[in-house]
Amino acid sequence: MPSRWRPTPPGGRWKGVVTDVDGTLTDRNRHLDPRAMRAVLRLEAAGLPVTLATGNVLPFALALHRFLGTSGPIVAENGAIVYRSVNGRPRLERRADRRLALRAYDALRRTGVPARRLFTDRWRECEVAIEQDVPLAAVRRALRGLPVTAEATGYAIHLIERGVGKLPSLTYALASIGLAPSDCVILGDGDNDEAMLRAAGFSVSFPSASPRARRAATYLTRADASAGFEEGLKASGILG
Repeated sequence: MPSRWRPTPPGGRWKGVVTDVDGTLTDRNRHLDPRAMRAVLRLEAAGLPVTLATGNVLPFALALHRFLGTSGPIVAENGAIVYRSVNGRPRLERRADRRLALRAYDALRRTGVPARRLFTDRWRECEVAIEQDVPLAAVRRALRGLPVTAEATGYAIHLIERGVGKLPSLTYALASIGLAPSDCVILGDGDNDEAMLRAAGFSVSFPSASPRARRAATYLTRADASAGFEEGLKASGILG
């Protein structure tokens, strides 16, 4: 059911869309539905850039970016990486020091917490992601005093340099195309999406989302997955 409504900006429509990937653009099993794909294609055809902001690795996000034809930048690894075009040439910027995350992982293992790195961690450049079958509270206790944070996304627990996150990197990435989060419709479902949902011009979350994401959203959809993705865009007015 719709929650906290905000007016559309002067002149009408929002200027772009930012979407999380896993559990937002896809369903909970990471399956991509043609309905969500069509929504993205419609937005881009209307001249509205779509930006991917994900906790996943850059190779995955970059493939999706190219297959869907999104024109916005990419925020990957929970903000640790920004990929964008500068004068028509790709630029990758690392915004976190992976050495800190690796030291944190080693410290975590030494405390006896049975953490295991994800299979996809071999492609991470700036953070460490571990299986979420260990309690987040235990991970945070073990890392107390270290310059890293631990954040659960619903798919993994991410160890990343303190101060780095989706919102700071998204703000930086959007500025390169003349936008701010407040110009955009932003969709997300995880704790790591909370800050960018609160900063959005209009934000969307889902019934299956984390409590923090649901509380942060302007609009809570009735449906999950692609139906909810399309519903939220229509509720914002950006997809008519």
